[in-house]
Amino acid sequence: MPPVVLALRRLPNPRLTGLGAGLFASAVMLVLGFLDQLILDGSPIAFGLLFLPVSALTALWVRTADLVTAPISVPIAFAVGVVPISGGTGGFGGQAMAVVTALAVHAGWLYGGTLVAGLITSVRKVRDMGRRQRAIATAPARAPRAPQGARRPAP
Repeated sequence: MPPVVLALRRLPNPRLTGLGAGLFASAVMLVLGFLDQLILDGSPIAFGLLFLPVSALTALWVRTADLVTAPISVPIAFAVGVVPISGGTGGFGGQAMAVVTALAVHAGWLYGGTLVAGLITSVRKVRDMGRRQRAIATAPARAPRAPQGARRPAP
């Protein structure tokens, strides 16, 4: 196998619930927002570039049963993470307006991360559906059941 494939197989492969994936993405983006504010003085480009792999990891690590939650939770995580870098002043109203403005100005990163999560979860869902179809096609045939209401012959 190629070394890249071997390296990827060594990475952790957790399966998060929908809520867990949302909490993971939100917590990571909040920490990244604080680090971005501390180190890079709130650089929106760095924050957006870091949002894309977080979106991909969230979509990769969510359980198959909860795939639909990943494209929903990553925009929420972006909004949580943008709070430290939005630069609002003047109390709650000023901070809220700064967050709304930052979300509007950086909507490209928001859409890009959501698109990444949506594409990954769509591919995972299609592969899962194909796997299920193959399992059904290769399953041994069952004996036909008697129609409902039909009596069994007496011994």
